[in-house]
Amino acid sequence: MTAVSGAQERAKDVPVALVTGGVGGIGEAVCRALSARGHAVAIHDFAKTEAGEALAASLPDAVYVDGDISDSDVAPRLVAAAVDRWGRLDVVVNNAGIARQIPHRDLDAVSDEFWHQVLGVNLLGPWWVSRAAAPALRATCGAIVNVASVAGLTVSGSSIPYAVSKAGLAHLTKLLAVALAPEIRVNAIAPGYIDTPLTHDWTALREAVGARAPLGRLGGPEDAASAVLSLLDSPYTTGAVLTVDGGLHLS
Repeated sequence: MTAVSGAQERAKDVPVALVTGGVGGIGEAVCRALSARGHAVAIHDFAKTEAGEALAASLPDAVYVDGDISDSDVAPRLVAAAVDRWGRLDVVVNNAGIARQIPHRDLDAVSDEFWHQVLGVNLLGPWWVSRAAAPALRATCGAIVNVASVAGLTVSGSSIPYAVSKAGLAHLTKLLAVALAPEIRVNAIAPGYIDTPLTHDWTALREAVGARAPLGRLGGPEDAASAVLSLLDSPYTTGAVLTVDGGLHLS
């Protein structure tokens, strides 16, 4: 028996998840939460090989796969990394994303390159991964959870391109929920400010959120991961975009 077939044999009854942007922040919290539930996890990120392999080694059954999610050729390779190793795929969490603080009024500060980069990672990446994963997910009646943002639902966000990309992802969630039904459920979470390495130095925003959010605190990666799990645990929910912002959108 080969090493691959042996892994597949062991994984027959083990659910398998693919998490993009899985090193650090929300993605890592999701990987750890799914692993704690007994999932084998394919962890994706870009140019974080050392940290990614260390994270995979710290989990009972995981593998790290590196690649630029804005390259359409990467998505099939990510899906194959999970299916070839474990023989199945049950969950995809499209978490990979990029952001940069650019004042909305400063239109000239937004370069064409930044627009293409943000849309490539935040919107096209989830599209390509979802499309590549669909056959394997149909076989397991699996689920996709996209990580959108409150910035895609309100007039807010670190920049206009970021907000537009997340608005597109929220709508893509609803379109895919219909297109892939009934075999595959597709939902999204829409976090507000989550304290991650990417956002930790955004001091003014941190202070504003802490003062305005009805729950009176900043969100953590575990809060977002908990919301992902809640959608995975809701078998009659598809096309939903779950706000995870401590009630900030109400203030």
